[in-house]
Amino acid sequence: MPTLFQYNIKKTDSPFWAFAIHDGHHIDPALLPYYQLEDTEQLREEDPYTGSMAELPVNQFIVRTSRFQLDINRKIEEAIYLTPALAWGLEVWREQPPATLVATLQEDHSNMYKQVDSWIEETIARHGYFIIFDLHSYNAKRLNPEELVDTEANPQINLGTHYNQERWRPVIDRVMESVKNQQIIDQAIDIRENVKFKGGNLAQHILQKFGDKGCVLSIEFRKDFMDEWTGIPFMPMVQSYKQLLLHVLKSLQNMPGYGSAG
Repeated sequence: MPTLFQYNIKKTDSPFWAFAIHDGHHIDPALLPYYQLEDTEQLREEDPYTGSMAELPVNQFIVRTSRFQLDINRKIEEAIYLTPALAWGLEVWREQPPATLVATLQEDHSNMYKQVDSWIEETIARHGYFIIFDLHSYNAKRLNPEELVDTEANPQINLGTHYNQERWRPVIDRVMESVKNQQIIDQAIDIRENVKFKGGNLAQHILQKFGDKGCVLSIEFRKDFMDEWTGIPFMPMVQSYKQLLLHVLKSLQNMPGYGSAG
């Protein structure tokens, strides 16, 4: 079956998953004749370095295809950015891709949801539950590179938990506590729930089907770890965020009864 969608999958004997579904930057050659976005514009709305952060000692799902080709964190009718309204006002395409390619992308979307379902079903069958670190990043300097970040409106880490069942509240509380007990570059960490984002369509889909068996933690890092206008990273902070995630993971693994939380 033809596919235009690329990703890396790594499985371990763990109930935990790390997703980086917006890390990808690749546009398939079949679509390039119709595509017009500048590389820097594309990179700005992607989540670079979340793939690196997702390289944890757990199951990993890291997408290599750009969200500008297919965004699996949106409903299928909005997953291809065919109009500027779907893409932060950006004109992604110089001309509409042929219907055959659009159909292939939509099929990729459906197939990926079925694939993710099968992975989660396998994890439940083996461990009885699952916990997903759904890693993202977001821009806080929308106007220009010199804009001062409104830290009141833009938490350093936005934890999207809205769609989880209440039975997973102890797990969420443990994550919040673990992060607040750490520091990044010798500073306290501002983590808040559901301020900017509550959890995307993939998280909602997983929780609608399997929410009694698991929890999705949609972790959105404000792009303090990079220049969000140029894409240049501040690698010490990237590594610090990865260490933070490792600490949270260890804290959850050591949580009494975490396998049957709630």
